[in-house]
Amino acid sequence: MKTRSLSSALYDQISAALQEVWSLHTSSKWTVDTPAQGQCGVTAVVVQDRLGGEILKTMTKEGWHYYNRINDDVYDFTASQFAGDIAYLHVLSSRTEAFSDTHQEQYDALSSRMAELLGRSK
Repeated sequence: MKTRSLSSALYDQISAALQEVWSLHTSSKWTVDTPAQGQCGVTAVVVQDRLGGEILKTMTKEGWHYYNRINDDVYDFTASQFAGDIAYLHVLSSRTEAFSDTHQEQYDALSSRMAELLGRSK
């Protein structure tokens, strides 16, 4: 079995922090029932800020969906916004492209709250 680049504890810590931080301040599509809705671009950029790696994308019926690859392992912290399985294409994307799915105020809200919850260090 391949060892993932993020420990289970770190993955769980980031996932829990995102669940706490996601709101209408981080995506206009956010709902109580589906907190990851519309969070993929901003989340992919903030995760890259903290952990490095690359931003990937795949096409869904809603449009491009963004997520991360860190040390050859794929992490999609916002997959829960989709009802079914995702057919990942792993197309290399960029911060600029992922940022086109968000705006500065949403990024600032997510980034600052994640820094508060997880500490400033990467």
